[in-house]
Amino acid sequence: MTDKLTPLHLQRQATIYVRQSTPAQLLLNRESRIRQYKLADYATELGFTQVETIDDDLGRSGSGLVERPGFQRLVAEVCTGSVGAVFCLEASRLARNGRDWHHLIDLCGLVGTLLIDPEGIYDPRLSNDRLLLGLRGSMSEFELNILRQRSLGAIRQKAQRGDLRVRLPVGFCWNENVELDPDLRVQNAIRLVFRKFEELGSARQVLLWLWEEQISLPTIGYTANKIAQWTKPLKHAVLSILKNPCYAGAYAFGRTESRTHVLDGRAHKTQGHKKPRGEWMVLIRDHHPGYISWEQHEHNLKLLSGNAHMKSRMAVQSGRGGASLLAGKLRCRRCGHVLRVFYVGGYKNLRYQCLNEMTQCISFGGRRIEQAVSAAILEVVQPHAIEAALKAVEQVGRRRQDRLQALAMELEQARYEARLAARRYEAVDPEKRLVASELEARWNASLSRVQQLEQDFQRAEMDAPAVPPIRADELLRLAQELPVIWDSPVTDSSIKQRIVGILIEQIIVDVDQATDQVLLFIHWTGGRHTEIRVAKHKRGQNERRTAPEAIDVVRQMAAQYADGEIALTLNRLRLKTGTGNTWNETRVRSLRSQLKLSRQSGQQNDNSSLNLKATAKRLRVSNTVVRRLIQLNVLPAMQVVVGAPWQITTNDADSPIVVQTAQRLQRREGVREPGQEEIDAPRLPGFEECHDSTMS
Repeated sequence: MTDKLTPLHLQRQATIYVRQSTPAQLLLNRESRIRQYKLADYATELGFTQVETIDDDLGRSGSGLVERPGFQRLVAEVCTGSVGAVFCLEASRLARNGRDWHHLIDLCGLVGTLLIDPEGIYDPRLSNDRLLLGLRGSMSEFELNILRQRSLGAIRQKAQRGDLRVRLPVGFCWNENVELDPDLRVQNAIRLVFRKFEELGSARQVLLWLWEEQISLPTIGYTANKIAQWTKPLKHAVLSILKNPCYAGAYAFGRTESRTHVLDGRAHKTQGHKKPRGEWMVLIRDHHPGYISWEQHEHNLKLLSGNAHMKSRMAVQSGRGGASLLAGKLRCRRCGHVLRVFYVGGYKNLRYQCLNEMTQCISFGGRRIEQAVSAAILEVVQPHAIEAALKAVEQVGRRRQDRLQALAMELEQARYEARLAARRYEAVDPEKRLVASELEARWNASLSRVQQLEQDFQRAEMDAPAVPPIRADELLRLAQELPVIWDSPVTDSSIKQRIVGILIEQIIVDVDQATDQVLLFIHWTGGRHTEIRVAKHKRGQNERRTAPEAIDVVRQMAAQYADGEIALTLNRLRLKTGTGNTWNETRVRSLRSQLKLSRQSGQQNDNSSLNLKATAKRLRVSNTVVRRLIQLNVLPAMQVVVGAPWQITTNDADSPIVVQTAQRLQRREGVREPGQEEIDAPRLPGFEECHDSTMS
């Protein structure tokens, strides 16, 4: 076969192509690589003076699904006609797919390049050699497919039994079966992540809490299934713990897949693409002890899916702490899309709109809708306010305990590392000063870390708030004031959004054009439904309009009282202006002008009518005594509205009975409380009781 070598071939260079498929072969199968490099000596023996070795494709597969710069370089040099022969250990080293193999044969046949291996010399220009090379390439490709199928079949069979030893996440280790990591600090860190996620409901909030409390999470090295180090937690680390089914005691295999796509005329293979749970190759529940139950794992995945935004306009989403209470919960009844929230002129004014392919289905203001839904939620939540308060107290104590427990375990591990460093230093020969100095430095560093952690632990014990005592009266007051706490501007909106997410699955909304109302169909968690109708703002109305109660008070008092007295009455009744301010004389005058109400000054200056202060001055007693006279039904008095100034006639104030009783009260003589059967003070016959209200 050496007669195929001509002087023309020997004048050109010989190219040695070296390749091994996987990094494992590079580490374990060294003899094969040495044999390929020795092909250079074989080329020299055949008479080639110029020998070039191409080994750029070490650790790369020849299946054609990955980039091979070495093979591309080989093809480029063959095309130039400068290569006399290509040396390889076997045909499969050049390519394990027909496309690359036959393309190389065609190029070598065009330029007269030989293909040489230890078994012979092949000239692609000869039909017999070309046939033989084609058969060898096909056999190589067929061999690769057989080996792959055999290996994958064995892997699937072992994985279906749950015996395939895959790489476990942090917190687990292989023994005879999958077991929890025996390190209690690792177990506590994993359980802490799940506990905080159950409390906060967001992976990002868990991450921020870990950063705030300076709590580290364990990581696994890539070379071995063991703890590498404790590092500052990252977002992907928290998400991997929450999403991995292994923590729920399940054995899962085949959760990802590889995909092949054509790019620039060549096949490219990418790995790590996640598959839906229904397409997993193996899923065995209750395979090993877990940190949480499978039901809790599915609940966590549902929460994480709800927290993901900008992925689907059809999926219900959870709030992210904005001013909108129902963001991501409202779904259009007409098209099925989730409504979007828009803020107009700041966070106080918001609107919900359904934009279906740039066409607005429905749109309405958000404040009235949120108030109606809040009222429905408070009606459900208020009976359980005491239980919620107890759980809140429990969470405060648990948060303090979690922080102290994490620091205590970190301190214990640091002390162990310090003792280990001390033993290593004591075991070294003192004469080996280079080694002893390094071990001494490590010992000092570990002691410094122990000292720092002890200070942090003491500071945490002092700074952490103690669990507040639980008092029954405070719990009852909390249950009664829950609406006030809910509507308070200082209440965290993210907490209210999470309560809405727990109680309500979604709200179907529509606008009734005939009645100008917004229809709300609340789908509660558990299967119950509630229908609410909320009237929309009429044209010209807004959230800053004056309350109807305040307008009624002004209408009733405008004819008899000055603007200042009306303002005092409105403030006493805790009524606000449309902008949320208290009343004064100027604001009352402006409202009176808008309502076109005129004040009748004649009745205001009528000397026959006295107020409480003028009556006290006339009787020469204090204002408190006059109030007592009114409460005892001794002094007749009336009010236009509850909280308005009292109106007392001069005749009633000058009556002997009123004067005598006033003097006795002024001298603090015994007068019974109202409601008793007998009273020393005389009563006017036929006197009706006045409204039981206070007066300033």
